[in-house]
Amino acid sequence: MRYACVTEYDGTNFSGFQRQLNAKSIQECIEFALQQITQKNITINYSGRTDAGVHALSQVFDFETLINRDSKNWLDGLNSNLPKSINIKNISQVSDDFHSRFSAKERSYSYVIYNSKNKPLFFNRFCFWESKEIDLSLFKKEAKHFLGNHDFSSFRSSSCNSKNPNKKITKIDINVSGKFIIISITANAFLHNMVRIIVGTLLDIAKGEIKDSVIDILSAKNRNKSGRTLSPQGLFFLGPKYESKLKISSPFKDLFERFKV
Repeated sequence: MRYACVTEYDGTNFSGFQRQLNAKSIQECIEFALQQITQKNITINYSGRTDAGVHALSQVFDFETLINRDSKNWLDGLNSNLPKSINIKNISQVSDDFHSRFSAKERSYSYVIYNSKNKPLFFNRFCFWESKEIDLSLFKKEAKHFLGNHDFSSFRSSSCNSKNPNKKITKIDINVSGKFIIISITANAFLHNMVRIIVGTLLDIAKGEIKDSVIDILSAKNRNKSGRTLSPQGLFFLGPKYESKLKISSPFKDLFERFKV
């Protein structure tokens, strides 16, 4: 039997999702919890590899087991063996050919900016603080240029191993709640640090620190032309989208409600 789980986590104190040597990861914690309740060593598949400090609202992972439990027993057992910063939201049985990563058709991320002269004292683990005034109209105007198929070589980290820099962004939304600006992006796939560089570039353009337009920067295919890579704590993995019966309930709405003031 194969099960798929939807999980949320605060990534602040983790080295990232993927298991690593000599560093605490979310995958390690989940696989430990599975081992505790099944007495078996189980390796999970997962929909997206988040970096250190990055959070998730609907990360999906799947695993195979011969053990048959109902959903409540799985949830109670897993969550009782996980730290408070990781929570399994739901679990469902899926087809044997389901794979959290390879079955995904799209993925979505949101980045949260706190735009104020005052520090976001009680939110600094979950947003990027920008103290300078920004031109929000220009920010939104330039963001639209990312829609569609593009070569995102200007928006990838130097350590990115992807062989193909061409990605398709199908949706980009910008919502404001008080002093919070939430940028949400959906694409068929993402390059390493792509979202953090996109938002950093839009922020630098909106502050007048970059004079080139997004169109010019995309055309350059040169990382030196784009803006800074924003810090990880403002980034949330909203989760994947599947064609199968596995449904994930509106993670953006969930995020927006949490920052609604």
